[in-house]
Amino acid sequence: MSAPEDIFDIVDEEDRVIGQAPRSKCHGNPNLIHRVAHVLVFDSRDRLLLQKRHPSKDIQPDKWDTSVGGHLEPGENYLDAARREMAEELGIIGVPLTFLYESKIRNEIESENVATYLARWDGPIEFNPAEITEVRYWTRDEIEAAIGNGIFTPNFEEEWLMYVGWCRRYPTRTGSAVALCAGDAFPDIVQSEDVVHKK
Repeated sequence: MSAPEDIFDIVDEEDRVIGQAPRSKCHGNPNLIHRVAHVLVFDSRDRLLLQKRHPSKDIQPDKWDTSVGGHLEPGENYLDAARREMAEELGIIGVPLTFLYESKIRNEIESENVATYLARWDGPIEFNPAEITEVRYWTRDEIEAAIGNGIFTPNFEEEWLMYVGWCRRYPTRTGSAVALCAGDAFPDIVQSEDVVHKK
């Protein structure tokens, strides 16, 4: 017996819930705006963890994607969804998350309202093999060299540009790093100068 299909809250452009729809309808009808939480997971060497999507995925199979990404369950908030998805996809539990920014994904396949968070993690990764075939940490140079070559999802390429832009908007006064908070306010996670200032 097959598992029941996921149901998503449908929202308007202001992110107010206006109804619900099954996953199969949301992926294929860009009029059905739904919510997604992302997490960018960096290690202490400022490398970004990316996941390779399983070939069975209905959207962008076999492409490298954001560290963590998942749809909100009905009635769930973005932060709780980010924590849940990080546990389900990577086995990471109890790590503080920093809210970075909100964004909107709009294309011919789907429409998503996204909240992105940051986490620092140097521990083991226990990824879900039903959804992910591989994970690894990438340097900034590796990401920049691979953008546009078709190995990343388009959504991740947009995410990376937003993240780099965010870092440039919020440098520390020291001129040597970007300080981010592992929680709700600045600062106590530090991103290296290379992430912010390298062209």
